[in-house]
Amino acid sequence: MAATSRGGRAIALAVLAAFSLAVTGCAAQEEPATPQPGASGAAATIKEGLKIAFLPKQVNNPYFDASDNKGGKVAVAEFKGVYSQTGPSEASPSAQVSYINTLSQQGADAIVVSANDKDALCGALNEARQAGAKVVTYDSDTNPACRDAFINQASAEGIAASQIKLISEAVGPDGGEIAILSATANATNQNAWIEMMKTELAKPENAKLKLVATVYGDDDDQKSFQEAQGLLARYPDLKGIVSPTTVGVAAAARYLSGSEYKGKVRLTGLGTPNQMRAYVKDGTVGSFALWNPSELGYLAAYTGAALASGLITGKEGGTFTAGRLGEYTVGEDGVVLLGDPFVFTAENIDDFDF
Repeated sequence: MAATSRGGRAIALAVLAAFSLAVTGCAAQEEPATPQPGASGAAATIKEGLKIAFLPKQVNNPYFDASDNKGGKVAVAEFKGVYSQTGPSEASPSAQVSYINTLSQQGADAIVVSANDKDALCGALNEARQAGAKVVTYDSDTNPACRDAFINQASAEGIAASQIKLISEAVGPDGGEIAILSATANATNQNAWIEMMKTELAKPENAKLKLVATVYGDDDDQKSFQEAQGLLARYPDLKGIVSPTTVGVAAAARYLSGSEYKGKVRLTGLGTPNQMRAYVKDGTVGSFALWNPSELGYLAAYTGAALASGLITGKEGGTFTAGRLGEYTVGEDGVVLLGDPFVFTAENIDDFDF
């Protein structure tokens, strides 16, 4: 997982103390490995040799590098499994389908996938499950009928409330026009957050904020940059942009930092400290939020392994231990909740390295 300083680790632990719940993946050898005190049965353990395959929305994305290679990979090594990451270079549902089929044919015990579409992956995922793989979604869910568990980085309500609170504070008491720069139009998590943000904006305390547009950068850096540029061209009175996607918020920050709008148009969203550090320090961004993506991948890997070992089934109430993160409980619809978003500012951003 991503490294932090002592101060950052303390903060991260405090944040994680507010986090709760989780789940895991399929079948393999019978040798015991990591004891699971939260599982039923005193001798319940994660099996060794489990093949845990991560399929992010897109590879070569800093967010998924942190979640998969610095989180999931660490977890898989702990319970002596076999880790892999594969996926498309662009966020495409059809491209993910072909990777799911390949992973199923290769005998993956657990497929951990961040879905580019809620329904488009279902046929391939259910075929993989029939072939013996457990399916864990993380970051972006599918239809619950298509997977065994979903690792939710934070509740939609919590993310939406934090995003609107941050943009409201950034814009100031006079409010004004704001816009949303999202990822893909079909991204399950983005759409849920946007709907909840609209609910937040309808509250009396946010009456002075007016949402004028929602645009999509498709989690592509250049397109997101152009969409941010286009927003300012179309809405000259725009006061703020919310971009709840790591690619989008970094691209928008890059545009604003080199434009006449720096310091005039406020930006917040969901980003990683390493992406956003320069823009926080130069005043382009005052604050932004995220969970620790490496913790998300770490939890997803343990959930997949717990499912594959038969320690949990994905049904509500099941419990298991996710390594150093401790015990988690499966919630309604197979959801395991990591926790609330953490807010990064100039005062704390150097405490984190991911």
